[in-house]
Amino acid sequence: MYSRTLESALRLDRNNYPVLAITGPRQTGKTTLAREIFGDYHYILLEDPDLRDLARSDPRGFFERYPGNLVLDEVQKAPELLSYLQGRVDAEPNLHFVLTGSENLLLSEKIAQSLAGRVRTFHLLPLSREEIKQETAMKTLFYGGYPRIHEKSLDPTVWCGQYYSTYVQRDVRSILNVGDLDQFDRFVRVTASRVGQLADFSSIAADCGISQPTAKAWFSVLKSTFISFSLEPHFKNFGKRITKSPKIYFFDTGLLCYLLRIQSEAHLESHPLFGLIFENWVIAERMKKLFNRGQESLYYFWRDQKGHEVDLVADLAGELHPTEIKSSVTFHESFFKNVDYLAKLQKKDVNGECIYRGVESFIFKGKKVTSWQDV
Repeated sequence: MYSRTLESALRLDRNNYPVLAITGPRQTGKTTLAREIFGDYHYILLEDPDLRDLARSDPRGFFERYPGNLVLDEVQKAPELLSYLQGRVDAEPNLHFVLTGSENLLLSEKIAQSLAGRVRTFHLLPLSREEIKQETAMKTLFYGGYPRIHEKSLDPTVWCGQYYSTYVQRDVRSILNVGDLDQFDRFVRVTASRVGQLADFSSIAADCGISQPTAKAWFSVLKSTFISFSLEPHFKNFGKRITKSPKIYFFDTGLLCYLLRIQSEAHLESHPLFGLIFENWVIAERMKKLFNRGQESLYYFWRDQKGHEVDLVADLAGELHPTEIKSSVTFHESFFKNVDYLAKLQKKDVNGECIYRGVESFIFKGKKVTSWQDV
């Protein structure tokens, strides 16, 4: 098993909450991590038809059958358990439960209704650069971070193709009543082609031959199953008109390359969307770093109507700390142009940063220049 950074946060809160929930995409190692840390708990896989039927038809009898600490894997398969879990936790405060699931929306809705104040939720995403380091930026982006690809030295295009097919057949069909899976596939690939761009669902819908509400609903599914995420604009406008639409990104660039039909590292480097794919990778890495600490995202982008834009800003106590992302292997002073512009608007010399594809990290006029290797 790869050493997962999230392990520290899970062990820290092991006894602080009666329920811990680990969500994230399929095949990121949620089960492996839960069984490693909570090996003394009874493990139950709710994809087992017999156990799932018992849990759904007789939740009370299910907990009587398994009275101790439990790991409930793929708990979204039996959401009926969550209402009864509240009673178990309140009646026996020394009991502890670990829930895993790959459908964040379904899981979080049930948790909000049944386990508010009793649960701590963590997100386990594909491997970060901190957890597995590749030799080149091209290989890092093309292979992505799903553990099995690296563990078995698999072809990422073949593996991602199988993964995506299983995802559509199992997860999408369980959430949506999609009559035409080919149309959904077209939607996902069109959405991938808009990576790093403002979410224009009218345009996406038109390209896919679906309605705008359907496009929004389908994107919500991509988000709830940890395929995509949206980066929201920061609304602190300093007297300027600002953009209010979010941007589209994907949690794993290997899967993104597959959806864009990128066949090799050389193809990736020459692809017209390479700069946005690199930007996607950096932003996803920063998101992983927070999630691996058990924290929520504090990241946004900033853009005004005059074309000034900063790729990533962290809101720290009301101060915006800007980061520009460049796929160039050579640093240029002009990379800090919009960082400096935002600093002037804030009237504060905040810590600016530029992340680029070069190999050296250094300080330039008081601001950080960070190599992709040190992200």
